[in-house]
Amino acid sequence: MIVVLDASAAIEVVLHRDSAEKLSKQLVEADWVIAPTLFISEVANTVWKYQKFADLPFQLCEKALEQALALPDDYINEYDLFREAFKLSCTLDHPVYDMLYLVTARRNNAILLTLDKKLRQIAIKCSVEINGN
Repeated sequence: MIVVLDASAAIEVVLHRDSAEKLSKQLVEADWVIAPTLFISEVANTVWKYQKFADLPFQLCEKALEQALALPDDYINEYDLFREAFKLSCTLDHPVYDMLYLVTARRNNAILLTLDKKLRQIAIKCSVEINGN
């Protein structure tokens, strides 16, 4: 099984939130965990927000960032995905950055691990398997 991990799911796992156990199980069971390179910026920015606005200690944030970035086995260069992601964004009226995850999952016949409700709905509409399905 191939899994595409998005930033929302990764943050859930490393901060041990509500769905962390279920998501972690899917990551362990996966043969290959991948993410577009955008994942790095998204995760780093999310962790920065936790440090800045939720007053999480810097050391905890730094550790969470390192753990999250270690979750994927490989990163897929988003340059190879942008045309298809852009077209989907225009067609489905949804941001390109989310479509990068969707395209990565679709191209690799992978399960998309995300907690983003709108992205989950679009993935289902595009016949991309999501966590929990």
